[in-house]
Amino acid sequence: MEVQGYIAEDKILKTTIFTTPIISHFLRFLSNSIMRLVGWRVEGKLPDLPKYIIIGAPHTSNWDFLLFLGVIFRLKADVRYMGKAELFRNPFGWFFYWCGGIPVDRKKSTGLVEQMVEACNKSNKFILTIAPEGTRHYVSEWKMGFYHIAKSTGIPLVMAAVDGKHKTMRVGQVFHLTENMEADLKTIKGFFEGYVGVNPRKKYIMLRD
Repeated sequence: MEVQGYIAEDKILKTTIFTTPIISHFLRFLSNSIMRLVGWRVEGKLPDLPKYIIIGAPHTSNWDFLLFLGVIFRLKADVRYMGKAELFRNPFGWFFYWCGGIPVDRKKSTGLVEQMVEACNKSNKFILTIAPEGTRHYVSEWKMGFYHIAKSTGIPLVMAAVDGKHKTMRVGQVFHLTENMEADLKTIKGFFEGYVGVNPRKKYIMLRD
């Protein structure tokens, strides 16, 4: 496997856990069954667009990752996520590529945003998932990487709100950024207002400029 920065051979990125024949069908059936068993449901659908960024919030629990997988399998999407470059090295690096990972090399002179913009521009289809809070713990601000990536590439944002109170993932609201960052951020915050996540807690989030 040849790795150039964060991109492996095209065949690695084109076939993921979400698109592998037979295996993806089995995992989709399994995840759908588990979602029904624990009482969670998905409301809405993802847009028929080649490129966009899914932002999920609030992120309050370690269970969010499994919930995210269940939602992605349910919606039959093929998504990407960011991971530190060390995870993608041999002997298990192939697994993280297969799961849709894009390694980010923190030692490179170019920053995270630049690396993701390049990855997006090199791809015909690019669906990136980001949890703006960056942690399940309390934060007073969201990290703004998602905004700068979307702005630099010209792709829209798609909201994925975790409604822990009603055990519902609400997805599909599309938002195209404007030239007014302050107004954009106010609108984005509004999509998630009132949702408490898997682990309910009081939190007021200020987005970083």
